[in-house]
Amino acid sequence: MEYKTLGKSSLKISTISMGCMSLGNDAAANEKLLHAARDRGINFFDTADLYGKGLNEEHLGNAFRSQRDNVFLATKGGNAWRADGSGWDWNASRDYIIRAAEQSLKRLGTDYIDLYQLHGGTLDDPIDETIEAFETLCKQGKIRYYGISSIRPNVIRQYVERSNIVSVMMQYSLLDRRPEESLFPLLQQHNIGVLARGTLASGLLVNKPAKPYLNHTEADVSRAAQSVQKLTDATHTATAVALQFTLRQPAVTAAMVGIRTSEQLDQALNAAATPLAEADVKALGSILAANEYKDHR
Repeated sequence: MEYKTLGKSSLKISTISMGCMSLGNDAAANEKLLHAARDRGINFFDTADLYGKGLNEEHLGNAFRSQRDNVFLATKGGNAWRADGSGWDWNASRDYIIRAAEQSLKRLGTDYIDLYQLHGGTLDDPIDETIEAFETLCKQGKIRYYGISSIRPNVIRQYVERSNIVSVMMQYSLLDRRPEESLFPLLQQHNIGVLARGTLASGLLVNKPAKPYLNHTEADVSRAAQSVQKLTDATHTATAVALQFTLRQPAVTAAMVGIRTSEQLDQALNAAATPLAEADVKALGSILAANEYKDHR
């Protein structure tokens, strides 16, 4: 497993990291899978208070209660569940962010969160107030670093310019190369790490039937998936090829992979162990024109 430092932080995280949203509700099964991931080199685990109404955080925290110093735990806040459980509302106020972080600490059963992230964000938010909440949490020692999870370039730019974020979690894959246009250069310039999610494009690059995706037609998606398949061999699965395309992007620190089964864990770890040749990465990148953000520019 390769490890990279996340932006300006001191967190040296596995390039294949685990997105815990995919975990089920079986605590024992989750603990077994999480321990297997850690034993095989994954050291960064991402969750959110939104997942399972906090149950996801509880399972993650319980699994690593006795191994807290051996893992990096990341979670997110900003979405407040309604009292009747019917859904959630966006809340980026200072008081709510601080309260949400404190509740996440309790569910995770830890004294500190390694990376706390804003789970979204809009230009209508009280951004300075939101940043103040993160800075307060840092000063209190409740979080070590903070970042943002967003695909909105105009929001990301505000945090790059006005805050001390160390990371941005965003969607990036062979079928979604929107960050290449301006965000990747901006984040590299400011030494802010990218946590890439959606690297398999909802399975369309690996095993799902082709259908339109973003601005790509069904034929485009099929052509991209076929190109991935052409590069599979005894050591490169389709998952490995798709993930390696993402990991070979210099701006990307780690791919956040949703893992629910031991088979998926095997596939993700295989991807970490089998880098693609530069020529193959370039060939994949030439299949389709890179798309660009249409909204929130």
